[in-house]
Amino acid sequence: MRVTVYSHSYVVAANHAKLELLARMPDIELSLICPRRVRRELMAVDVQRTEHPDYRIVPLPSLYHSHNYRFVYLGARRAVARLAPDLLHIEEEPWSLAAWQAVRITRRRPETKVVIFTWENLRRRYGWPHDAIEQTVLAAADAAIAGNAEGADILRGKGFDGPVHVLPQFGVDPTAFAGRDEQALRGELGLKGFAIGFAGRLVPEKGIGVLLDAVGRLDGDWSLLIVGRGALRNQVAERLRKAPFAGRSVLLDTVPHDAMPRYLNCLDALALPSQAAAHWKEQFGHVLIEAMACGVPAVGSTCGAIPSVIGDAGLVVPEGDAAALHHALERLMGSPDERARLAAEGRKRVLAHYTHERIAEATASIWREVLGR
Repeated sequence: MRVTVYSHSYVVAANHAKLELLARMPDIELSLICPRRVRRELMAVDVQRTEHPDYRIVPLPSLYHSHNYRFVYLGARRAVARLAPDLLHIEEEPWSLAAWQAVRITRRRPETKVVIFTWENLRRRYGWPHDAIEQTVLAAADAAIAGNAEGADILRGKGFDGPVHVLPQFGVDPTAFAGRDEQALRGELGLKGFAIGFAGRLVPEKGIGVLLDAVGRLDGDWSLLIVGRGALRNQVAERLRKAPFAGRSVLLDTVPHDAMPRYLNCLDALALPSQAAAHWKEQFGHVLIEAMACGVPAVGSTCGAIPSVIGDAGLVVPEGDAAALHHALERLMGSPDERARLAAEGRKRVLAHYTHERIAEATASIWREVLGR
């Protein structure tokens, strides 16, 4: 079967692991259409991979590439015609211009099946023309993948009556994200005692303020590592310069993805205390499965998909509740046995559900079902 993946996410080479595995399956001839450039956090990112021995990559110029949901490709119709896919796999939100463009192309190829992907887990309207675009895309899709269970429910609520599968877009490499001794790096960072970590955007909805409130109440020997950037970075930096954080906290900018296992392995626990906002709630929390793969106990809030990602392999506390997060961290701090148990359970859960291999196998199974293969 010839499958073309259509997504801006693959401008970043680190996201190609799933594609590599899919392309090596004997019954799949894979190709990828992605933009030549996207904009991320005030900087342009050029496509990082333009060829691969196992699948064809077609980077196309785009208009309005600074917005994930309002860009369109130039030359997409010709590219799809040349690739002649049996199935077009669209990893763009159904209400985006790129998804609308993709399904319009398939109108000229009625033999091409369409699978769509969504992360959206909030019931909301996007206004004209996006509401109309979404209905057009849903009507054209033969099957859908939602990155979380709430997303699947929302698709149903919007009238999509085709098969819906719950599956994250990306997994983790369990050989790269695995437990290892990082005492040297831990020492360089000055992390001592019970080391708590956070990695992600420094914005209110990621719960960074809740985390600081919770950690600041801990007694005993602890330290804090925060990795990320965002609107609250200056406020976080200012707070870390004061008691009780001064001298036992570290604030780093975003680190390269392939370096994250080193930093995660410096930790005794990772916290993701996200809080829902009017426009957003946690769609997955990929850093959770990265930490769990490294054998680092995860503590998350009840926001969005976090409880289903962690399952019974970590601790879940009510979102926005600094006291509950404090008690969860205090519990882990005081119990090496509990930490060891959750470390083992977290790694086991990732191997069962969230590796690149598991995601690729499930994706291929969906494609075969749609094509009747």
